[in-house]
Amino acid sequence: MADKNTQPFLLYKGRPLVRSGNQLYYGNMSEPYVVFMQVFNNREVSGQAVADKIVLQLVSTDPDAPQQEQILQNAVRRGLYDALDLALMWLEKAMA
Repeated sequence: MADKNTQPFLLYKGRPLVRSGNQLYYGNMSEPYVVFMQVFNNREVSGQAVADKIVLQLVSTDPDAPQQEQILQNAVRRGLYDALDLALMWLEKAMA
Protein backbone atom coordinates (compact mmCIF):
# COMPACT_ATOMS: atom_id res chain seq x y z
CA MET A 1 0.00 0.00 0.00
CA ALA A 2 1.39 3.41 -0.97
CA ASP A 3 2.05 6.04 1.68
CA LYS A 4 -0.63 8.76 1.63
CA ASN A 5 2.10 11.45 1.64
CA THR A 6 3.96 9.93 -1.33
CA GLN A 7 3.17 11.60 -4.62
CA PRO A 8 3.98 9.93 -7.94
CA PHE A 9 6.55 11.65 -10.12
CA LEU A 10 5.39 13.97 -12.85
CA LEU A 11 5.87 12.15 -16.16
CA TYR A 12 6.83 13.77 -19.45
CA LYS A 13 6.49 11.45 -22.43
CA GLY A 14 6.59 8.42 -20.15
CA ARG A 15 9.69 9.34 -18.13
CA PRO A 16 9.88 10.91 -14.65
CA LEU A 17 10.59 14.64 -14.42
CA VAL A 18 11.66 15.81 -10.95
CA ARG A 19 12.35 19.43 -10.04
CA SER A 20 13.99 20.87 -6.95
CA GLY A 21 14.44 24.62 -7.18
CA ASN A 22 16.38 25.36 -10.37
CA GLN A 23 17.49 21.75 -10.90
CA LEU A 24 15.59 19.13 -12.87
CA TYR A 25 16.22 15.46 -13.51
CA TYR A 26 14.57 13.78 -16.47
CA GLY A 27 14.59 10.01 -16.74
CA ASN A 28 14.47 6.96 -14.56
CA MET A 29 17.37 6.54 -12.12
CA SER A 30 17.16 2.75 -12.59
CA GLU A 31 18.12 3.16 -16.27
CA PRO A 32 21.73 3.70 -17.44
CA TYR A 33 21.29 7.45 -18.15
CA VAL A 34 19.31 10.50 -17.02
CA VAL A 35 19.41 14.13 -18.09
CA PHE A 36 20.31 16.75 -15.49
CA MET A 37 19.06 20.27 -16.25
CA GLN A 38 19.82 23.50 -14.44
CA VAL A 39 17.84 26.68 -15.01
CA PHE A 40 20.31 29.57 -15.09
CA ASN A 41 17.87 32.40 -15.59
CA ASN A 42 14.17 33.12 -15.98
CA ARG A 43 12.14 35.63 -17.90
CA GLU A 44 8.76 37.06 -17.07
CA VAL A 45 5.75 36.15 -19.18
CA SER A 46 2.38 37.58 -18.15
CA GLY A 47 3.61 38.10 -14.61
CA GLN A 48 5.00 34.56 -14.26
CA ALA A 49 8.67 33.52 -14.09
CA VAL A 50 9.42 31.13 -16.96
CA ALA A 51 12.65 29.15 -17.38
CA ASP A 52 14.78 30.75 -20.09
CA LYS A 53 18.42 29.60 -20.20
CA ILE A 54 18.80 25.90 -19.33
CA VAL A 55 22.03 23.88 -19.24
CA LEU A 56 21.60 20.16 -19.93
CA GLN A 57 23.88 17.19 -19.26
CA LEU A 58 23.35 13.56 -20.21
CA VAL A 59 24.80 11.68 -17.24
CA SER A 60 25.46 8.07 -16.38
CA THR A 61 23.63 6.65 -13.36
CA ASP A 62 26.45 4.13 -12.77
CA PRO A 63 27.90 5.04 -9.36
CA ASP A 64 31.13 3.16 -10.20
CA ALA A 65 31.83 5.12 -13.40
CA PRO A 66 34.87 7.43 -13.18
CA GLN A 67 33.84 11.05 -12.66
CA GLN A 68 35.28 12.18 -16.01
CA GLU A 69 33.08 9.57 -17.77
CA GLN A 70 29.82 10.36 -16.00
CA ILE A 71 28.88 13.34 -18.19
CA LEU A 72 28.38 12.20 -21.77
CA GLN A 73 26.87 15.30 -23.46
CA ASN A 74 26.32 19.00 -22.69
CA ALA A 75 24.11 21.63 -24.26
CA VAL A 76 22.37 24.94 -23.57
CA ARG A 77 18.79 25.59 -24.64
CA ARG A 78 16.37 28.48 -24.42
CA GLY A 79 13.09 27.47 -22.80
CA LEU A 80 11.96 24.34 -21.03
CA TYR A 81 10.20 22.88 -24.08
CA ASP A 82 13.39 22.96 -26.19
CA ALA A 83 15.40 21.52 -23.28
CA LEU A 84 12.96 18.65 -22.74
CA ASP A 85 12.83 17.96 -26.47
CA LEU A 86 16.62 17.56 -26.58
CA ALA A 87 16.65 15.55 -23.33
CA LEU A 88 14.10 13.10 -24.75
CA MET A 89 16.13 12.70 -27.94
CA TRP A 90 19.34 12.05 -25.94
CA LEU A 91 17.66 9.45 -23.74
CA GLU A 92 16.03 7.62 -26.65
CA LYS A 93 19.33 7.50 -28.53
CA ALA A 94 21.30 6.40 -25.45
CA MET A 95 18.82 3.61 -24.66
CA ALA A 96 18.73 2.29 -28.25
